[in-house]
Amino acid sequence: MSELRVIGVGGIPEIKAGDDLGSIIVGVCKKQGLELRPKDILVVKSKIVSKAEGRVVRVDGVVPSALAKNVSRLLKKDPRVVEIVLSESKRIVRMVRGLCLAETRHGFVCANAGVDQSNFPDGYAGLLPLDPDVSARRIRQVIGKKLGIDVAVIITDTFGRPWREGQSDVALGVSGIKSTRDYRGLKDSYGYELRVTEIAVADEIASAADLVMEKIRGIPVAVVRGYSYQKAGGSARDLIRPPSRDLFR
Repeated sequence: MSELRVIGVGGIPEIKAGDDLGSIIVGVCKKQGLELRPKDILVVKSKIVSKAEGRVVRVDGVVPSALAKNVSRLLKKDPRVVEIVLSESKRIVRMVRGLCLAETRHGFVCANAGVDQSNFPDGYAGLLPLDPDVSARRIRQVIGKKLGIDVAVIITDTFGRPWREGQSDVALGVSGIKSTRDYRGLKDSYGYELRVTEIAVADEIASAADLVMEKIRGIPVAVVRGYSYQKAGGSARDLIRPPSRDLFR
């Protein structure tokens, strides 16, 4: 029978700019008696990655532009925060009901270009990592060097979903695992050939891990064990649908 385990890793200290996340995670796991194993998938919240990489902005230090001031009146938001959102945006998709949907430099379309003030000190805002794939690779390399094992790493954040209520975690960065599993060309149990089925594996793992991490429990890391994934260099950018195939742009 198939079995999947998801283990929350608590006890992660407050992360500061310059911290080595891979080493910290290894140390915390050892302290808790959690032995990381080959083929484990380490799921890490982007917020602690942003803190370690110095992707945190002091809101008081931001001078809003005229555009940010105009947009802030429309959205009823702090113009300084709007300025941060605009600076992190490659394209504004839509502004409605106090919400700014933007495309980030990575190609993600999300609320406020991923700029978030929750789980950051008062007066500060967190930005998405500059390159989450590189962030995932760095953590994976440290774990490989320290423990001599190969694990996969997924960096995650919480996104809203079109047509569905509620939010779910998705993969922003990936290393060591193929982001999707392609069933196209295979046959189902009735002999029909699958033509469009491609499963967003990294996103599904991200959302499964979030069930044990939760927003208010202070558990920014989880280990997913027992899933037989396709090993690859991996990139979360594989999950971004190109404009030519996007029916809603």
